[in-house]
Amino acid sequence: MKIVVIGGSGLIGSKLVNNLRALGNEVIAASPASGVNTITGEGLAEVLAGAQVVVDVANSPSFEDKAVLEFFQTSGRNLLAAEEKAGVKHHVALSVVGTDRLAESGYFRGKIAQEKLIRESKVPYTIVHSTQFFEFLGGIAQSGTDGKTVHLSPAFVQPIASDDVAAAMADFTVGAPINGVVEIAGPERVRLSELVQRYLSKTNDPRTVVADMHARYFGAELKDDTLVPGDNPRIGKLGFDAWFALPKAPR
Repeated sequence: MKIVVIGGSGLIGSKLVNNLRALGNEVIAASPASGVNTITGEGLAEVLAGAQVVVDVANSPSFEDKAVLEFFQTSGRNLLAAEEKAGVKHHVALSVVGTDRLAESGYFRGKIAQEKLIRESKVPYTIVHSTQFFEFLGGIAQSGTDGKTVHLSPAFVQPIASDDVAAAMADFTVGAPINGVVEIAGPERVRLSELVQRYLSKTNDPRTVVADMHARYFGAELKDDTLVPGDNPRIGKLGFDAWFALPKAPR
């Protein structure tokens, strides 16, 4: 198949492109750097010509509320319209477990808008809801840092390694559209505050995590079930310790 990966040079996109090529597909990693811009529409018609599947793993370059919403709405409209014209048979999008429970967050309002556009388009689709990636633990710690302490929610998370995300995305990409949502998650359920403390300890970071039920996660307060999957998610192979032992795991 000819498969176009929007955001194909990013953390997940680059791994996904390699996985799909290993399966014998013609895969194009599309991004503004390669002349494909979903905001302006530049290059979309050309890159989608003859494509059977489009995978969208692009993310907003800004996390400011208005900018995120505009990015996902504009990108989604342009991309899906171009797919309809090109006769694309399957649109696969990477989103987040708990998106529908996080409307308090500007970022997740953007993701909600993106998913709405996908559902309302004429292109058959699969939306993949993933839990948080281990690779973002450092950024999460930074977001809650105040001096030498880190204030984070003690809500449960079930984080996943980017390698496992890319493997799951590859399988869903070459599979049939489900016209619905599938969930993927890591093998371990743990409290966010405890997990980040483990990460900081492993990286010899002297900061201390304080469990704070009112600490915000991308602008939203969390409940215990906000960020965890429902019944029967696809479970990744790597837990925290196995992921951290990888030579490429960020330190």
